[in-house]
Amino acid sequence: MQRIKSLMTRQGLKSPPESLSDVGAIESLRVPGKEEFRELREQPSDPQAEQELINSIEQVYFSTDSFDIVKYELEKLPPVLNLQELEEYRDKLKQQQAAVSKKVADLILEKQPAYVKELERVTSLQTGLQLAAVICTNGRRHLNIAKEGFTQASLGLLANQRKRQLLIGLLKSLRTIKTLQRTDVRLSEMLEEEDYPGAIQLCLECQKAASTFKHYSCISELNSKLQDTLEQIEEQLDVALSKICKNFDINHYTKVQQAYRLLGKTQTAMDQLHMHFTQAIHNTVFQVVLGYVELCAGNTDTKFQKLQYKDLCTHVTPDSYIPCLADLCKALWEVMLSYYRTMEWHEKHDSEDTTSASEGSNIMGTEETNFDRGYIKKKLEHGLTRIWQDVQLKVKTYLLGTDLSIFKYDDFIFVLDIISRLMQVGEEFCGSKSEVLQESIRKQSVNYFKNYHRTRLDELRMFLENETWELCPVKSNFSILQLHEFKFMEQSRSPSVSPNKQPSSTSSKMVTLFEQYCSGGNPFEIQADHKDEETEDVLASNGYESDEQEKSAYQEYDSDSDVPEELKQDYVDEQTGDAPVKSVSRETLKSRKKSDYSLNKVNAPILTNTTLNVIRLVGKYMQMMNILKPIAFDVIHFMSQLFDYYLYAIYTFFGRNDSLESTGLGLSSSRLRTTLNRIQESLIDLEVSADPTATLTAAEERKEKVPSPHLSHLVVLTFGDTLYGLAERVVATESLVFLAEQFEFLQPHLDAVMPAVKKPFLQQFYSQTVSTASELRKPIYWIVAGKAIDYEQMLLLMANVKWDVKEIMSQHNIYVDALLKEFEQFNTRLNEVSKRVRIPLPVSNILWEHCIRLANRTIVEGYANVKKCSNEGRALMQLDFQQFLMKLEKLTDIRPIPDKEFVETYIKAYYLTENDMERWIKEHREYSTKQLTNLVNVCLGSHINKKARQKLLSAIDDIDRPKR
Repeated sequence: MQRIKSLMTRQGLKSPPESLSDVGAIESLRVPGKEEFRELREQPSDPQAEQELINSIEQVYFSTDSFDIVKYELEKLPPVLNLQELEEYRDKLKQQQAAVSKKVADLILEKQPAYVKELERVTSLQTGLQLAAVICTNGRRHLNIAKEGFTQASLGLLANQRKRQLLIGLLKSLRTIKTLQRTDVRLSEMLEEEDYPGAIQLCLECQKAASTFKHYSCISELNSKLQDTLEQIEEQLDVALSKICKNFDINHYTKVQQAYRLLGKTQTAMDQLHMHFTQAIHNTVFQVVLGYVELCAGNTDTKFQKLQYKDLCTHVTPDSYIPCLADLCKALWEVMLSYYRTMEWHEKHDSEDTTSASEGSNIMGTEETNFDRGYIKKKLEHGLTRIWQDVQLKVKTYLLGTDLSIFKYDDFIFVLDIISRLMQVGEEFCGSKSEVLQESIRKQSVNYFKNYHRTRLDELRMFLENETWELCPVKSNFSILQLHEFKFMEQSRSPSVSPNKQPSSTSSKMVTLFEQYCSGGNPFEIQADHKDEETEDVLASNGYESDEQEKSAYQEYDSDSDVPEELKQDYVDEQTGDAPVKSVSRETLKSRKKSDYSLNKVNAPILTNTTLNVIRLVGKYMQMMNILKPIAFDVIHFMSQLFDYYLYAIYTFFGRNDSLESTGLGLSSSRLRTTLNRIQESLIDLEVSADPTATLTAAEERKEKVPSPHLSHLVVLTFGDTLYGLAERVVATESLVFLAEQFEFLQPHLDAVMPAVKKPFLQQFYSQTVSTASELRKPIYWIVAGKAIDYEQMLLLMANVKWDVKEIMSQHNIYVDALLKEFEQFNTRLNEVSKRVRIPLPVSNILWEHCIRLANRTIVEGYANVKKCSNEGRALMQLDFQQFLMKLEKLTDIRPIPDKEFVETYIKAYYLTENDMERWIKEHREYSTKQLTNLVNVCLGSHINKKARQKLLSAIDDIDRPKR
């Protein structure tokens, strides 16, 4: 019991009274409760370590109450004091005290029942004492009555009581002041824990409490200290707010906003936040570019850190330009994403605050909150455009720091892809059309693309001049979408493309980039180039896609089975889809299908390596157009020049013949002639060398033009055995038709990206140029048809025939057999050519049509050369022509025979009267003046007079006069 008393004494506790005179001490003694003892027991401890601490206590501490502990410890101090040793010793004493207190608490709790019983006895005793106190009070009252005369003593008692009350209040105030003075420690801890709302709440409460005790001189200093602390908290809060700009954290931002709300500075916080975002953009781009510049410089020279951002961008090397641009956009994306998430946070919490405010009753507070909320909303909305403008300016400055013309095409496309993605981010970020970036990149892109296109045109001319017009073997299922250059068209169906390419049913479900990458990732991550891993499976092996296909094909064509439907379809719908008037006979199909198959490729497109290169080039152009839609018109204009030049080259190589137009057959339509003239005037440089006296404008115009291509000397078009280069003509012409079909296929995509004001150009290009590609067949194959049959020999044979016979002949003339033999030889050569190159049905039909039409017109010309002719001679003409038609119909499937009526009408005109002949001449202007004149002079001269003949000749001259 003595030991417990000693411990209580050292802890500042009074020992229990031993007499009734100290009953007040019992009342003031606060016995620790069960909860406090339980807390002491529940503190984590090591029993062994506590026992060792208790054992280490000196025995002198367990002596009687007369032992003075303070004096004992002071006497133990060494002459020379060491603060660190004193603190270590003090800590040791505290640990010993804590161990003893813990032990005492354990012992007290163990004796709890006895303590309760004893406490009840003490309570009973206290009740008795209170009764005694009442008795004493009554006695004292009586004594006071007895001492009324003693005023001085009474006043002294009142003064002491008042003094006691004042001291009690003072004690409370001092304890509060002591607590306030220790608040700075807790505030520091809360700031380290980033508990800004708690720190501000505590600081404000302390200021409020300090204002209550401002009459104390020490409080003025404390007030100043609290104000400094509050300012320090605001500074740290501003730093914490700036961290939001690069890495938005919901919990962190929520604490910061709560803190500013406690300070009543939500509007100030929003102003500061925008300032930090602006600073974050500048610091971010500068650090990214500086890192690459120093890395490429290979030293740690600090001169770059002193440069302006604009000057720093000029030091980025070409090798590091694209990675630096990607990292720059990634860093800016993080800033913009943080702003986006900041807006999301405010939208969410505004709705929550609105709900809670509607449930409250403080109208003034609600109005103030609504005002702040409106201010923040407007500030955030305005900040969207401001931040995007800052981003655009920084990226524009970076782009202008390097000349993009030094990059290869793929690298340039990659730069455009990054900028396009950035503009997409900007459009989703604030709905802006990115005018600053668009104008900057458009100028550089157009300049780059002009130079690139000029080089490609020169390459195309070189390819065309070295092209031997051999077939490029591709598979029957070949599609331009299989080429690497058109892979972007398949990717354009992904959610990140332009909405123009999205189906209408899914456009409303598109996921924005901010939604897609909100939880992680970055839209500017450089994707690995998978081109090396991909293969273009478009070329056929030896003309067949597999050995099994080749074997089965030969079996199919060697058998007598029915012709397959797909082969029939090939002869009906091939290329242009024009169906013959009369369906092809089975014998004809069987005779043709082996030649068509040996061509390889019942359905394989006809194209050359140059055609494939042009298609690839178109794919590259469309990549640029798809990435940067503002230059769509320029790109499509250059694409049209590729097609124009290819079309002009085919015409120049295989279709130019001044004698064609003199035939009067309309082989070249006015639309085709207009297109060729336009191409020649706008694209073809017909001058061999530059004129030194030419003006600067003329020189600039010539830069936009390309010299006319020349056919390779390896291409021979003069051999009759090859039908004057028919294989090369077919490959060239049909490759142009195939190229036109690919442009038709791409038209919807081009139309989708073309600006509305420029769409008439696109429509004109398709209607006046692309659609004329198939029209080149007629003039090109007419040249072959004009040489394949010896029409001059036929005229000579016809000139030797006597037409003034006196009797009806039953045998046709020999010139018919000669002409049919020419057609049979033509058919044989055609089959030989078809073993090299598949001849599509439209081409075959045009060739036969040209040859037949030329033969029929030659027949009419031969009849027009007749000097004398009888009625029997006219019947012989009819017999010859009918024999020619009968044999010809076995060689070809073209129905009706071209110009059949042209011959028959001319022959039948021999039987017309004078009046009928005059009307006939006026109605049939398709015949030449010579043919009509001969008809009047020779055939009608025998049964009309000179005056009537002269009248008919005058009518012919009237018809011919406008032609001159």
